[in-house]
Amino acid sequence: MRGPHNIWRLIRTGATFERTGAMDEVMDKLDLPPMVKLTARILGWPFKFLGLKGDPQYPPIVRAITALGPAYIKFGQILSTRADVVGPELAAQLRVLQESLPPFDLDIALAEIEADLGLPADDIFDDISEPVAAASIAQVHSARLKSNGKKVAIKVLRPGIEKAFRKDIDAFYFAAGMIEMLSPRSRRLRPKEVIEHFDSIVRGELDLRMEASAASEFEANTADDPLLNIPHVHWDVSGRKVMTLDWVEGIPLADVDALRAAGTDMPELATRILSMFLRHALRDGFFHGDMHQGNLKLNANGELVAFDFGIMGRIDEYTRRAYAEILMGFIRKDYRRVAEVHFEAGYVPADQDVDAFAQALRAVGEPIFGHSAEDISMARLLSHLFDVTERFGMETRTELILLQRTMVVVEGVARSIDPTTLDIWDAARPEVENYIKENLGPRAFARDLMKTAQVLSRFGPKLPQMIEGMLADQAPMPAEPPKRNLRQKALCAGIGGAISLAGAYALGLF
Repeated sequence: MRGPHNIWRLIRTGATFERTGAMDEVMDKLDLPPMVKLTARILGWPFKFLGLKGDPQYPPIVRAITALGPAYIKFGQILSTRADVVGPELAAQLRVLQESLPPFDLDIALAEIEADLGLPADDIFDDISEPVAAASIAQVHSARLKSNGKKVAIKVLRPGIEKAFRKDIDAFYFAAGMIEMLSPRSRRLRPKEVIEHFDSIVRGELDLRMEASAASEFEANTADDPLLNIPHVHWDVSGRKVMTLDWVEGIPLADVDALRAAGTDMPELATRILSMFLRHALRDGFFHGDMHQGNLKLNANGELVAFDFGIMGRIDEYTRRAYAEILMGFIRKDYRRVAEVHFEAGYVPADQDVDAFAQALRAVGEPIFGHSAEDISMARLLSHLFDVTERFGMETRTELILLQRTMVVVEGVARSIDPTTLDIWDAARPEVENYIKENLGPRAFARDLMKTAQVLSRFGPKLPQMIEGMLADQAPMPAEPPKRNLRQKALCAGIGGAISLAGAYALGLF
């Protein structure tokens, strides 16, 4: 369904922004290139009468985004954390998208619960409330379990959300294809692969069984983390469209005034948010991929409460090590090492000049050291980074998209809490240093050798035949069977046995 008919969806996007008055605000508030502004006007102004009206209770931009559907709402949620990019006024408007969207009726939610769990909602829950929060994909109700009276949160998918999201994503695929066709330079950014990556994430978010599994794994990983609270999943009353977790009270992180009034140590909280994200990404390779203010609270015990686990990220061990070395290189201002890691990981083409790349990285890093978050323009920084990636032919790494996006969102959340004293690099240093100490030193090398031995041990029994086969392939065909065949087999068997023994020893150690 990704054909030219999607042009209609893109035209309607521009028309909706024109009709709601959002186009003028976007042009005024964002420093867009002239060609982008012209293209947006061409897609919107002549077709203004075809635009969606939206809900007039919202400001124009929020009104346009909510009218256009869930994919646009997700994009707006990300921008709401970037006051330095879109401006404080627009960021404040966009925060409405995080948890204050129009809910659907309670009766519809009860019908969805019954259809998914196979029992009337009143047979499972007591005191089911009206919606307490509504987001782009689902809404939440409070209730009590009939079995034990425990207060819980019930998350219910919006009816028809899969079809609505599919329509948006199809239009995005079409737009990505058009961009690649009209602008060959954009192909290094892999727009289609970027859309495919987020498409896969959204598919998982639309199955609450996957979210429940992610929440359970995240809870297990972080069980010993101080000042962090992850709600427990109630599997027996959860399904594909319904998920039930422990109810959590707390101050939403979007309510900065309430946090201050409660006596919160704002600098400590901002640093903790950044540290927590890096700890999960580096230590576990499994992190919360949607950490905007609407998904975080601070409870009465001073614990940070995270919820909404529909978008989670994973990075493999090799990528974690490269990521940690890059961060530590920036922290230590060792731009040469940062450049080398990019080349070693294949992030920069091998035909580029490592010294020139290190020099370009210095131009990125130096202006932001020693400055608080308030003094750093992330818009200019991102623009500079884009120039560097373009100059050195760096392609978009789809496996790192969610990590990079979440890092930007988390930094934006921390900045909103403590804009005056937060130093991003100082906040990152302890977690990065701890990870490097545990995973890039002698102990890590020994651990890697043991893991290698464990893997090789599984091939021990087959190794004689494998080596014998390789030798047979390389040797010329003899006129008669070689007499050393038994000796060769014994040698191969001995090698295989030694590797099996090493593997068993490794298994005994770990």
